[in-house]
Amino acid sequence: MQVSWLKKLFLKKEKDITNTRIMKKFLIVGLGNVGEKYHNTRHNIGFKILDEFAKKEELSFEVQKLGDIAKYKFKGRTFIFLKPSTYMNLSGKAVKYWLTKEKIPLENLLVICDDLNLSFGSIRVKAKGSDGGHNGLKDINAVLQTQKYARFRFGVGANFSKGRQSDYVLGTWSDEEMKLLPERIEKAILLIKSFGTAGLNNTMNAFNGK
Repeated sequence: MQVSWLKKLFLKKEKDITNTRIMKKFLIVGLGNVGEKYHNTRHNIGFKILDEFAKKEELSFEVQKLGDIAKYKFKGRTFIFLKPSTYMNLSGKAVKYWLTKEKIPLENLLVICDDLNLSFGSIRVKAKGSDGGHNGLKDINAVLQTQKYARFRFGVGANFSKGRQSDYVLGTWSDEEMKLLPERIEKAILLIKSFGTAGLNNTMNAFNGK
C-alpha cells in the first residue's frame, strides 16, 4: 500500500516536471519559400525575421526534416525556430511534424507571415483567426485542423495594381522599405522574445499597432 502510494507520487512529480519543460518550449515558424530567387521578397518576411534573429544572437540553422532549424535559449525558455522547406503552400506538414517531435503544445506555436491588408511594417498578433487569403496559413489550418494558434502578421502593404498581387508579394522590397526594415525587424525580434516570456496577451497589448 505504502509502496503504491509512493510510486504514484513519484510518477505525478515526474509528469509535472515533464509538463513544465514542455510549457517552456516554443515553436516559432517563419513562413517563406526556399531558394535564392525568393530570398529578399515580401512573401519571405517570416524567413527574414528568423534569419536576422539568428544573426543577432549568433545562431546557426541546420537542415533537418521538412525545414531548417535553429534553437535559442532565453530566460529559461527554449525557442525552436523553423523555416519550412516545403514551400509556402505546404507549410502545415512541417509545422505539425515539429510540434509533434518536440512535444510542443499548440498554445506555444507562433507563425510569422506577410499581410497585404496591413501597411508596410505594421505589426498585428492574434490568438486565432482565418487564413485571410494567405496560402501558408491556409495549409497550416487544414493540417492542424484548427485556427486556434498565434500568428504574427507583418504588414507589406498593397501597393499593386489589379491582378498583380502575386507579382507584388513575390517581388523584392523597395529601396525605401529596405531602409526602414531593420528597425521593424528589431521590433519583431523583441515581439518573439515577449511571446515566450510574457505570454500572448501581454505581447498583443505591447506590440499590436506599434
